[in-house]
Amino acid sequence: MRQVITTDAAPKAIGPYSQAIRSAGLLFLAGQIALDPATMQLVEGEITKQTERVMENIKGILAAAGSSLDRVVKTTVFLKDMNEFAAMNEVYGRYFPQNPPARSTVEAARLPRDARVEIEVIALA
Repeated sequence: MRQVITTDAAPKAIGPYSQAIRSAGLLFLAGQIALDPATMQLVEGEITKQTERVMENIKGILAAAGSSLDRVVKTTVFLKDMNEFAAMNEVYGRYFPQNPPARSTVEAARLPRDARVEIEVIALA
């Protein structure tokens, strides 16, 4: 069984996908870029600003599903430029101050809307 999760606390899907799916006690969140949910516009500026917006979008989806950041078990971070890893990591670390989830980070040639960072999450429901 699977349940679609949607919320106005994060950007609406910009394609044929769901913000998140709940299945078998887990939440699978679609990759989030730095879209402001109120305007659906990409947050401009440094990787730090974009990472903050991404993490807030993730928090919103998790809350809508009855979960939270402390229930995240795995993330995948896609960076436009691996040279921005340290700045992204500093912001990311603020959201996972203790017992952070497993993570993979990869550099991607291009992300949706030319975002600098995209993060996808698997969490406990």
